Amino acid sequence: MVKPKIKGAGPIIERLSQFLRERGIELVAEPIVEEMAPGCRAALVSREDLPSTIDLLIVMGGDGTMLAAARLMGGRRIPVLGVNFGGLGYLTEFTLEEVFPALERVLMGEALVDSRMMLDAVVHRAGRCVADYSVLNDAVVNKSALARIIQIECWIDGAPVTTFRADGLIVSTPTGSTAYSLSAGGPIVHPSVAAIVITPICPHMLTNRPLVISDESEVKLILRTPREEVTLTLDGQVGFALQVEDEVIVRKSAKTFDLISPMNKNYFQVLRDKLYWGK
Repeated sequence: MVKPKIKGAGPIIERLSQFLRERGIELVAEPIVEEMAPGCRAALVSREDLPSTIDLLIVMGGDGTMLAAARLMGGRRIPVLGVNFGGLGYLTEFTLEEVFPALERVLMGEALVDSRMMLDAVVHRAGRCVADYSVLNDAVVNKSALARIIQIECWIDGAPVTTFRADGLIVSTPTGSTAYSLSAGGPIVHPSVAAIVITPICPHMLTNRPLVISDESEVKLILRTPREEVTLTLDGQVGFALQVEDEVIVRKSAKTFDLISPMNKNYFQVLRDKLYWGK
């Protein structure tokens, strides 16, 4: 799975094709790969059909491509190896130089697979389910650029918490704690921690702080502001228009995302590299 039009991907894909062919392994790819790497010999299938035809998914791009891959996999327990052609690359952890040694370890059964938590976000309108999504990073209720501050009533496990008056609210996984939530002042949560993070975006009350709750909790958000353009955004890539009194239910998903991690790196090294700590 490849981010379209990324520079330098063609030669790597062609090398990958040869690498796998020499080991008797079939390369399956989406049609755009044929344009990017004419010398690549691969069985072409649509992106939607990839999950049902593969034993390992190699993603080339940035974290955005990985987030799309997480939704595409739909909870299938197929390991995913991310090759970083993007910027930060929290999820696409392997550099171009590390790809082939990493694949050798995978084929030898020595891969380190990190099972990442996902969230389900369901929208109820007048007692009826109108939308249902699964996300790896976050579900965000946010206003449009021209809308005023919105009011979001928050309940956790059936108990009222508060009504946030803010630009929006982020409900994230530990994986998503280094994404939009971090930019909004939320905490960094290690991926192994069983937690859900709730982070207000520019809250009107300075006493509204981020919350870290159990991953077994259910979060219910009710939009109380009429006549404003408000959207539920999933992993920053998919949007659903909300209406006043809509309820967004967010809970831990039964799905997980199985991410192959480098053997010689730990999470804190990733943070040091990506956040330039100590530099």
